Amino acid sequence: MIHDSSASPLIFGGAAQSPRAALPVLPPLALYIHIPWCVRKCPYCDFNSHTASPVLPEEEYVDALLADLDQDLHAVYGRELSSIFFGGGTPSLFSAEALGRLLKGVEQRIPFASDIEITLEANPGTFEQEKFVAYRALGINRLSIGIQSFQEEKLKALGRIHNGDEAVRAAGMARQAGFDNFNLDLMHGLPDQSLDDALSDLRQAIALKPTHLSWYQLTLEPNTVFWNQPPTLPEDDTLWDIQEAGQALLAEHGYAQYEVSAYAQPGRPARHNLNYWSFGDFIGIGAGAHGKLSHPDGRIVRTWKTRLPKDYLNPAKSFKAGEKALTNEEMPFEFLMNALRLTEGVESRLYPERTGMSLESLAESRQVAEQSGLLQVEPSRLAATERGQLFLNDLLQTFLS
Repeated sequence: MIHDSSASPLIFGGAAQSPRAALPVLPPLALYIHIPWCVRKCPYCDFNSHTASPVLPEEEYVDALLADLDQDLHAVYGRELSSIFFGGGTPSLFSAEALGRLLKGVEQRIPFASDIEITLEANPGTFEQEKFVAYRALGINRLSIGIQSFQEEKLKALGRIHNGDEAVRAAGMARQAGFDNFNLDLMHGLPDQSLDDALSDLRQAIALKPTHLSWYQLTLEPNTVFWNQPPTLPEDDTLWDIQEAGQALLAEHGYAQYEVSAYAQPGRPARHNLNYWSFGDFIGIGAGAHGKLSHPDGRIVRTWKTRLPKDYLNPAKSFKAGEKALTNEEMPFEFLMNALRLTEGVESRLYPERTGMSLESLAESRQVAEQSGLLQVEPSRLAATERGQLFLNDLLQTFLS
């Protein structure tokens, strides 16, 4: 497959930038692979996902993914991958053969770290469960299973195609297939959900003993069915009660909250996501995938790929839809919108290491945020207070130029 490899010009925005310091060490490098097809589009979903045809173009899409990766290789020469994440869509719709060919092709192009984390998003349906053993044999060592709820009426309201029994079995199948590290994705604040309903879901998830839980509130996003036809969601007081009681339950069972919606057993946070939140680098390949790459001279460039699968698979079109070099003015917000999602924040030294800008450039905004009670007064760390976690948008506004 031959695509137009001409890159879009860099968009710097604004006036000429004062030079940033060269980066002393490049951050860890990850790879995100987007597989955009689902059996059915859920009414709450605003991700780049599309209803699958009866026969998926697996071979053509793997060819395109590797060709897309080839065009990014010049920017990561000599580096190794610390993690890979297959997201979607529903990556588990792809056969083990297709994913195996893809992983082999990736490793031929970029070396894997000896302890690389490779995560695959999967649905709990029986069809996908049957592939778990084959996926594990490929070297995929972490699953993220999209449960959302165990209750039939809630699953129907969310447009999910699995049932509660399949959701329970999926965790057991993952463990039997050799996955000793897996995440369950669970939502709360569902249509007509009570506190008891939400805690019942959470107790069932905990009973399955995942190493990681993504537990987050349903929000109504633009360009979704729920946005145009909103369901009846719980009142704010109920949502607050669910949040407080759920966090206490998770802590009681040894799941430490390390990010706004992420809870893990000791030593089991998602390394791929930690890399995002600590301003690490990642290549993004696949329809609509985003990437962020640092260069030794201090440039940091975000990229995004062609969104529609039919365009991504069209040899006459470029994989890359655009790219943008971050400006000095954008850097504080870009760094902190990720780092401050972490409950413990990040070490202050990471800011100059990963942006090429001095800590002193944050001093004025940092003081305002500390005085407002949103940022911890801790010279060695950049971390939100408990109040800052609740009002993260307000905290981030402090660092906008």
